Amino acid sequence: MFRKTWKHIKIFLIIIIILVCLPHSILPHQSSDSSKDDLENLIKLNDGEQRLIEFKDNEDALKLKLIQLDIINLSRKKFNAQPVRLDILASRVANKMCREAAENNFVGHWNMAGEKPYHRYGIAGGNDHVSENAFGEWSTAKYEVTNANISAMMKSGHESFMSERAPNDGHKKNIIDKTHNFAGLGYYLSGKQFRYYEEFIDRYLEFENIPKEVKVNDPTSITIKTDGKNFLYFLIVYFDKNPQPLSPSQITRKGSYADFSNEEYQKIFAWDLSKYRNGSIYKIPLSFSKEGLYYIQVYTDKKEIIKPTSLSTKDKSPFSGIVIKVN
Repeated sequence: MFRKTWKHIKIFLIIIIILVCLPHSILPHQSSDSSKDDLENLIKLNDGEQRLIEFKDNEDALKLKLIQLDIINLSRKKFNAQPVRLDILASRVANKMCREAAENNFVGHWNMAGEKPYHRYGIAGGNDHVSENAFGEWSTAKYEVTNANISAMMKSGHESFMSERAPNDGHKKNIIDKTHNFAGLGYYLSGKQFRYYEEFIDRYLEFENIPKEVKVNDPTSITIKTDGKNFLYFLIVYFDKNPQPLSPSQITRKGSYADFSNEEYQKIFAWDLSKYRNGSIYKIPLSFSKEGLYYIQVYTDKKEIIKPTSLSTKDKSPFSGIVIKVN
């Protein structure tokens, strides 16, 4: 019995020695670690992004956000939603909001300048549709600022969203929305305050020559490129008065936010949009008659509609979040 066992052990040891001594090229090649690839790519994107540079993440922060992104994508997978990728600009927008909220002791979707999530993302240079989740935690004693604490608190914030139950489950619905394909993550831990924000992005169109500021009644245009398989279906422009400053208590009382204003400024239907198409590119002329912020949402469809008919955006998601300031 012992002799047979020892014989088996010797064979096993010989196999191990052979495997160790073999050239690596002969052995099966392990595919590169995806998280390493993601980090290296994010570092390049992070270094290349010049917008909101003062809210740039360092490498440790990017690592923490990739860990959190895995948690988010696990939640999405349970509801058959595609994974989202980390977005650098949206993360900086979230970082900025987290710091302001923590330093001024509030949690909400408006900042102290009175701007809503789509205002902040659009003003920062984003043109895609954005949907925000906000979480805050505070203590009577100072928090220890460590990566472990930050990671645990981000996870706790996300879990609080996922534990919501209908009808009060807006954060959860946002997380598992199947349209989202990117996310910006922000956090800020200092003293007795912690803030964590999720900015989910719907990125399906390319935008060029989007003006951020124009004069009243000056003609301008926006250029939108599709994937060639979808067509612009509907464009709606909402008008917002210039935001007014808010106090922390006012922000906290506001609660949830609407993804548009109450004033529709302009609608352009599919058959009119088709006139501005050249291949997969649309150049759409616009002008604005009064001062304020204009928020532009664009919807697409797989069929091009060139004649007037009944249109509905029900069950459709907007694929833009363009914000233009008019002076």
